[in-house]
Amino acid sequence: MEINANVFSNAEITVTYKPRCCANAQLCAKQLSNVFRNSVIPWIDLEGAQTGAIINQIKKCPSGALQYHLNQKEVA
Repeated sequence: MEINANVFSNAEITVTYKPRCCANAQLCAKQLSNVFRNSVIPWIDLEGAQTGAIINQIKKCPSGALQYHLNQKEVA
């Protein structure tokens, strides 16, 4: 079974990164550096900003290398 190391999740959101699609515009790292970090592994830290800010930044990705989906909340 293959493990995708480019999937990052927290309770609210899952972010995927496709490095082969990345245009290296660095908008993510320049504009939301608390989440998209250049020199730290793992390079995406979803605890670095509110989910809305992360979504807004992902929508700015010119190549589409960053994608997201909201995690479904369990109904009790």
